[in-house]
Amino acid sequence: MTGTSSKITTAMVLSAGLGTRMRPLTLTKPKPLIAVNGISLLDHNLDQLEKSDIKKIIVNVHYLGEQIIDHIKPRKTPEIIISDERDELLDSGGGINAALPQIGETPFFILNSDSFWIEHQQNNLHAMTDLWNVLGDDVDILLLLSEKQDAIGFDGAGDFFQNSDGTLFRRGKHETAPLIYAGCAILRPQIFKNVTDKKFSLNEQFNAAIASGKLYGITLNGLWLHVGTPEGISKAEKAIELKQVAS
Repeated sequence: MTGTSSKITTAMVLSAGLGTRMRPLTLTKPKPLIAVNGISLLDHNLDQLEKSDIKKIIVNVHYLGEQIIDHIKPRKTPEIIISDERDELLDSGGGINAALPQIGETPFFILNSDSFWIEHQQNNLHAMTDLWNVLGDDVDILLLLSEKQDAIGFDGAGDFFQNSDGTLFRRGKHETAPLIYAGCAILRPQIFKNVTDKKFSLNEQFNAAIASGKLYGITLNGLWLHVGTPEGISKAEKAIELKQVAS
């Protein structure tokens, strides 16, 4: 490991999905603008990035993208740049790859706009940056992970197992896995350098990082709220209410 101390000040929020599982709410509104506890999913993520010292945020748009563009306009800080995919939806990896000219050549965060988290004792983005700096050249992708008991609105089988050195491997043929990808990661932009496809899933980069031993994970300190369906809204709002009462 050759860790160096540096801040990560750029992020991308993936906001171009069709939101089909959130219908009928998304028939007239893009999923990132669906409100949870009076705040849009997108703003939950933008607020988290702002309080974590992020200076530049790229937001990609496709379905009902003009609504997202108009929604963002009043925000003055951080700087927000739109990556316009309204002509063609590029999938998660393709959307990031298309935005690399705006992102730049240094490591950056990505966040999915259909989830966010309630933090406990630490800022999770700062903790991710600290670990990234420690790992140095050993890491290409660092995932934020949630344990199942700390996940609200998630009913899947889990995504990853973690080795003792912090690297990750997929669930594979196991019925379940203890760790869930919490929709937030740090990426090294160079992982896209050999990409030739325009439209592709970010899972291709995850798999390549696993193969090279450079996919690491860090467990969320807090409660992860996955809001993929209309039912997920009430579950998330109840979790927020309980957290506020406990505080």
